[in-house]
Amino acid sequence: MSFLNYSTREINFKIVYYGPGLSGKTTNIKIIYDKIKSDSKGKLVSLATETERTLFFDFFPLDLGMIKGYKVKFHLYTVPGQIYYSSSRKLILKGVDGVVFVADSQRERFEANLESISDMMENLRDYNIDFDVLPYVLQLNKRDLPNITPASELISVLRKRDEPVIEAVALKGDGVVETLKSISKLIMIDVKQKLR
Repeated sequence: MSFLNYSTREINFKIVYYGPGLSGKTTNIKIIYDKIKSDSKGKLVSLATETERTLFFDFFPLDLGMIKGYKVKFHLYTVPGQIYYSSSRKLILKGVDGVVFVADSQRERFEANLESISDMMENLRDYNIDFDVLPYVLQLNKRDLPNITPASELISVLRKRDEPVIEAVALKGDGVVETLKSISKLIMIDVKQKLR
């Protein structure tokens, strides 16, 4: 649901990072924010509690070139992972152009991943967003920890179609930029096909 601003000649795209609480969604956004030149980014807005959990969203526009004479701008959001913020998660998905699901690789978070991805699918259905054509990337985060579920096992239950799967260690920045590039590329392919 990209937004076309004729006066500024911009196309705005919304990318949402979804996943269970403490899976690394906010870490992804912060790493990306730190890597982008200051003249290409807006202000990072973060609402968090004293435990560093994201309560609402992180947001910044990311400029990525031109399409048909329009400047491309990406807006990145995270959803709060905690169960009791269900309505906030749903609201943030409204008008989404691409989703990154950030899975927590720790064995003890296996069920939380399943619950979160199920919640995401339900919220997308509620907005009549066709998941089968939505640009989507699966990130397996925290791959450096000792007690992790094998990637093949996570992929077998979390992969919903033939989406790209990227292993990551967001705290170290590993896989973070690759994930952003992957979802951005899928969105750009999607919009260029629609503009034909």
